[in-house]
Amino acid sequence: QVQLVESGGGLVQAGGSLRLSCAASGRTFSSYFMGWFRRAPGKEREIVAAISSTGTNTYYPDSKKGRFTISRDNDKKTVYLQMNSVRPQDTAVYYCAADPRYSGKYYDADEYIYWGQGTQVTVSS
Repeated sequence: QVQLVESGGGLVQAGGSLRLSCAASGRTFSSYFMGWFRRAPGKEREIVAAISSTGTNTYYPDSKKGRFTISRDNDKKTVYLQMNSVRPQDTAVYYCAADPRYSGKYYDADEYIYWGQGTQVTVSS
């Protein structure tokens, strides 16, 4: 089992940058496929980015390519989400999630077993 704790959220102006972190507990972090999701007010949860257990492969939906970068440090048991050129539409609660058995559907929230509590990101215009 793994516990996830997100941090790094806050208030940022449009056009600025923010880096979110997700610290994990447990000995098997390096075997988990990891993802970042977000839920904006009044909207459904959506995938932002995902990364393979070794960090070799990263995955982004087309709408998120270019401004978001996911990375991980298995020694530190942490996964990151770098957000650049943020927009007011990026305002949401951001969650990291862990999938112990990646099946190819990085975008499917139901594939992820463990979730953090979320961190609020607010982008002002």
